[in-house]
Amino acid sequence: MSALPAVLLDALRARFGERCATSEAVRLQHGRDESSFAPVPPDAVVFAQSTDDVAATVTLCHRHRVPVIAFGTGTSLEGHLHAVRGGISLDLSGMNRVLAVRAGDLDASVEAGVTRKQLNASLRDTGLFFPIDPGADASLGGMAATRASGTNAVRYGTMRESVLGMTVVLADGRVIRTGSRAKKSSAGYDLTRLMIGSEGTLGIITELTVRLYPLPEAISSAVCAFPSIAAAVDSVIETIQIGVPVARIELLDALAIRAINRHSKTSLREAPTLFFEFHGSPAGVTEQARTVQEIAAGHGGMDFEWADKPEDRSRLWQARHDAYYACLGLRPGARSLTTDVCVPISRLADCIAETVADIEKSRLVAPLLGHVGDGNFHLLLLADPDSTGEIERAHAFSQRLVERAIGMEGTCTGEHGVGRGKRKYLELEHGVAALDVMRTIKRALDPDDILNPGKVLPDLP
Repeated sequence: MSALPAVLLDALRARFGERCATSEAVRLQHGRDESSFAPVPPDAVVFAQSTDDVAATVTLCHRHRVPVIAFGTGTSLEGHLHAVRGGISLDLSGMNRVLAVRAGDLDASVEAGVTRKQLNASLRDTGLFFPIDPGADASLGGMAATRASGTNAVRYGTMRESVLGMTVVLADGRVIRTGSRAKKSSAGYDLTRLMIGSEGTLGIITELTVRLYPLPEAISSAVCAFPSIAAAVDSVIETIQIGVPVARIELLDALAIRAINRHSKTSLREAPTLFFEFHGSPAGVTEQARTVQEIAAGHGGMDFEWADKPEDRSRLWQARHDAYYACLGLRPGARSLTTDVCVPISRLADCIAETVADIEKSRLVAPLLGHVGDGNFHLLLLADPDSTGEIERAHAFSQRLVERAIGMEGTCTGEHGVGRGKRKYLELEHGVAALDVMRTIKRALDPDDILNPGKVLPDLP
């Protein structure tokens, strides 16, 4: 039986008909993501098809002080969409129209449910592309809400740099439009950046205008194995510091490569490995690849292999994108506690070295991978959910990792967001005064705490 007020449920059913669902299967689907947390389903799910639908739902929930949690594709990793206080899951996946592509201005406007692959498919004949690639085929609204980035961030930045403006529904149902299509502005507070990374706690994003980029004239990928993680990381640092404009640099340790070989039927050397991608003119791409090959050779790099053909590059990067599910296959039935720290590039070698030593001491199965070109790396802590000891060791390790990264002037999350999992670290990272400012903003925009409650900020005192 739903815990929602009967008058609210009746109003939602009158407004949305069959698009207001309360079946157990639908609710459970909207209460789980890719995190290590057990599912927490909402009391009902509303399938929105427009900004008006979102505004109507939020207005009703505001009237009854019932929580509202935005749902995109369900690929989040920190329990962002869990209904920890019950309420309505607002599914935006049906809001998936590409509203406009303006090739001359290098921008596009989309509804929040459009996924990155869908947008790029619609751009196929324009000579443009959208570069933010978090791995999963996430919705652009969800990517903006979590300030996502991914493999291309070292060259193209994150969602923070890619969103020009948006349409947002506030906690009382009002609709605002932030930003503009101008490439820069000094007009007023930057509400677009305020909403990016707010994880649905300050407003629900329904439309976005995003930057597009010309497709590179030439693209080349490469893979190179190393005798140690330290050698691979030193190669990355040297590549970045001498200014090679590499588009992607991904690191996978030997355990992750072993998992990929099994899962994707590849035959990569099972050693710490870097994946590279170079964008530019044919001559520029060749020069970049040769420079990186020389750097890698100086650090003991082995089996340096180029891939120029689109099908070869796609196969190489698909193997990288499959790494998460490949690593889960190392321990069938295990639950992954996925970490996500980021440090200044000059501290990356130290942070990874200390982390690898900590893994060995903790006796954990924890493949390492990351977007090391910008100092961001992940560990998949594969723990038996029925083993209290393993779960406790994994959480203790994760806390030490976060504290290590923050101690090196880094962050507890480079791209996954805070959600439920990282709330307790915000005070350590930002300090009490900054956290108080965040709480003041939250209270001003959502005084009843109905927008995705229990996420981002530690519980209000």
